[in-house]
Amino acid sequence: MKTRPNILTIAGFDPSGGAGLLADIKTFESHRCLGFAVQTANTIQTENRFIAVNWIPDELILKQLDELLKQYQFKIVKIGLIPNLLFLQQALKRLVKSNPMVRIIWDPVLSVSAGFDFKHDLSNLEEILSRVDIITPNWNEITRMTNESEPLLAAKQLSHFCKIFLKGGHNSENLGKDFLVEKQEVRTFKPKPDAYYEKHGSGCVLSAAIASNILRGYPLQKSILKSKRYIEKVLKSNTTLLGYHYE
Repeated sequence: MKTRPNILTIAGFDPSGGAGLLADIKTFESHRCLGFAVQTANTIQTENRFIAVNWIPDELILKQLDELLKQYQFKIVKIGLIPNLLFLQQALKRLVKSNPMVRIIWDPVLSVSAGFDFKHDLSNLEEILSRVDIITPNWNEITRMTNESEPLLAAKQLSHFCKIFLKGGHNSENLGKDFLVEKQEVRTFKPKPDAYYEKHGSGCVLSAAIASNILRGYPLQKSILKSKRYIEKVLKSNTTLLGYHYE
């Protein structure tokens, strides 16, 4: 029996299972990776309504992380919803200390489509970005992370610090058209022409799929292509806001 590689997500708990920890774990398992999770928050929500977020105290989140890092090795870590950037700094220090070669994918959750804003202080963002391998913001998040109102220009600005995978799910002019920006160099990833249905948490799933494919040994561009095909299957799996996952 083939051993599955370990992969870790640090994110919030969404009871609907469409986003956050549950979505990440579904995606990891579909990619034949063994998923572990550190919970940052309990959210009160469904796939179309967001009522509140209840943060787990930073010290408890870090204790969860410390115990896993004592026993398991992780080559890839995906980070989603976090309470604040100070916590993220502390988590990154622990991850790098445990494995200096760890690759970290941060999917910055700054707000939710249902209208809730997490009001993160981004003043030390550049220091954070210099410690991660790739971030996967959507069209709206990338402009909030800079003073630049044009998303692709904002991605180029931040690409001095790390790779930027700009997800196109909110790209009104070219829906589903994504961009990978590395040191100002831009590569485009277009969706396959098909009938797709909006899904809650599709950005989480796409980022988790990229992390899984990198862990499986694929180069970044190939990982992105395979992950786009995966999320496209989820998007067309049914007409509701909650998608089905496939192997």
